Parts: sequence; structure tokens; C-alpha cells
Amino acid sequence: MVQLDRASEQLKQYLAQLTPQVRARLLGELERLLETGESIPRTEELIVSLRAEFPSGPERIGEAERFFFQPLEPVLVDGAPERANSGQIARGSLLPIWNLLKTDLLTTMAREYVTDVSKVLVNPKQAEKLAAGFQKKALGYLDGTMRTADGRDMVRSALRMYTSSPATFDDLAKMFTVFRASSALNKFAQGLPPKITKLQGAALTKVLDQLKALKAANADAIPFALTIVARRLATPWQLLHLATKVVDSKAPAAIAAKPYALAVSMVLDQIDERRLLLAVALRSNRVVVAKGILKEIYAIERALKTQIELGDSDWGNRLRDQMAAVAAALDAEVERSRTNVGNLTHVLASGGLRPAQSLKERLAQAVEKGRSMIADILPA
Repeated sequence: MVQLDRASEQLKQYLAQLTPQVRARLLGELERLLETGESIPRTEELIVSLRAEFPSGPERIGEAERFFFQPLEPVLVDGAPERANSGQIARGSLLPIWNLLKTDLLTTMAREYVTDVSKVLVNPKQAEKLAAGFQKKALGYLDGTMRTADGRDMVRSALRMYTSSPATFDDLAKMFTVFRASSALNKFAQGLPPKITKLQGAALTKVLDQLKALKAANADAIPFALTIVARRLATPWQLLHLATKVVDSKAPAAIAAKPYALAVSMVLDQIDERRLLLAVALRSNRVVVAKGILKEIYAIERALKTQIELGDSDWGNRLRDQMAAVAAALDAEVERSRTNVGNLTHVLASGGLRPAQSLKERLAQAVEKGRSMIADILPA
């Protein structure tokens, strides 16, 4: 106990030596690591201490920055940059990118832009016009800089001053792809219904036609268009249909050859997103919430197995790894429940939650658990 108190005091002394700006950035970085599932000793204690100083969270972007990043809104996701796929941009990347632009790359132009926007905030249309002009200037500068290896290295190095996440550089590149295709993506989004109940039949045909038109003009924008579609779906995993319903085969190779095969990986990403939410729900003992998340995970698993003969494909291997991680989280929760509550069974371990799991798979899982128990009992 004395050692813990001493460590906490040393931690407070260390934080006191940092400037407020550095402490704010540290809070952002720690929260990012927590979102990726990284386990770092005393992380939660650090976050609690820093949140006491910054109750509203790390530094936020201002109005001028908000207008600048506005075209990205349809593809922004909460969570760590490492979790953003090729059609997403992490909201947490925006502040480091803005700091890079205003401090290292476009200092004078950024300062003038912020000043000009502050004068026209009562007129959003004028602010958007100013933002579009600054976006064009930033595009022009980075188009030239990022063409060379030295230029890219310089940008990466500068970004490290504002974030430890290498994925923020990827988000920077994705950001300018969205800026270039902004008009086309807006037109694409406006052509979609606000909500797509089922992605099949006429609805599927319409989306495919719109994707084809976008692909012909802005092929680089397709991943972001898929993200936009997924957000309109009542059942997000139905994005899978864009890859599987256009081919008379369930073979992974045949599906991978189709234009929107990326949808399969994006649906697998949905399992990862829900697995992280599941971990949070389990840690906070929100069993009802965890059960709902599990149902969603198992529904995605069932859809993938039904529509694709996964076998030993990359998709199949990834799905198995994901479901093994889910199972490990559940096993840990069941064991904790037995220890703390005395339950012999747990609602989250109910076989009824996962009807897609075959008898063969259940037997294999039972055998593996048996092996683990024997390994724990036998001496090394």
C-alpha cells in the first residue's frame, strides 16, 4: 500500500513538471491507447488524474477548424486512428493535423484564415467559402510536398510533435482524397435515401449504379462512399451485399475480384468495433448492453459464413481470430462472474446467442477448452 501511495505521488510530481498543453496532449494519447485495447500499467490512474484538470477532455478544434474539416464529417469515426479503415478518418486525427498545418506547414495562411473566419461566423456560407479556399491552398501545398519521399518523411516527422500515432499520417492522406472528391461524394450522398431498410432488390441496384458512376469519375473515393452507404443502412453488415450479391459464387476469390470487395473487410471491421464496445461493457458490468453487442457480433458472423465460403481465406482467418478474441473476453467474464458472484453459468455464455455456430465448431471449442484445463492442472 505504501509503495502504491509513493508511486501515485511520483506520478503527480511528474505531471506537474509538464506544461498544460503537454498534459492535454498526453490525455488525448492515453485515451487513444485505451481505445485500441493497449494495456499500459497505471493508464487509468493517469487518465483520471488528467481528466480532473481537463474535464471537457483534450483540446478541441475551434470554429475555423470545424469549417475546414466539414467535408470529412460523413466519414469521421470516433476512436483511435489505428482503427480507421481505408474509408474512414479518425476524429482524433483532426487536431494533430490542424496543429501541423498552422504551426509547421502553412503558418501564415492558417493564421489569416482563422482571422478571416472569426469575422464572418454570423454568415456560415461565407465561412464555408473561406474554408474551401484554404482547403485548396492546403491541397496545393501538400500535393507538391507529398510527391517526394523526403517530403513525406518531413510531414511524418512534424506530425510526431502532435501525436504518437503513425496512423494519423494515413488520415492526413485520406483527408486530401476526400477534399479532392468532395463535390462527387456530396452528390453521391444526396442520391441515397436517408435510411436504407434492406440493401437488396431495387435499393441494391440503385446503390450499385451510383457507385459505378462515382468510380468512373473518382475511383479513389470509393472506400469513403462505402462508409457513407454503411451509415445509411438499418443493418450495417448488409454492406456485404455490395460484394456478394453481384457474383454467382460464394468462393472468396470470385468475390475478391469484384469492384466492391472492400465491403467484406469493412464488415469484418464492424466486428472489431463491437468487440471493443463489448470489452468496455464487460469492464463496467453492463451485462444487458454486452448481450446486445454480442447479438450484433454473432449476426455479422452468421452473414459472413452464409454468404461466403470462407475456408482458409484471409477473410476466414481474420474472422476466426476475431471470434477467438470475443470468446476469450467472454471466458474471462464468465470466470470473473463465477468467482465474484458464484454463478455456474453466465447469460453471455448461452449457446442460444450464437445459433450460427455449428455442432462441429462447438465440439472443437469444447475440446480446446478441455485441453487448456488439463494444461493448467498438469505440472510444467
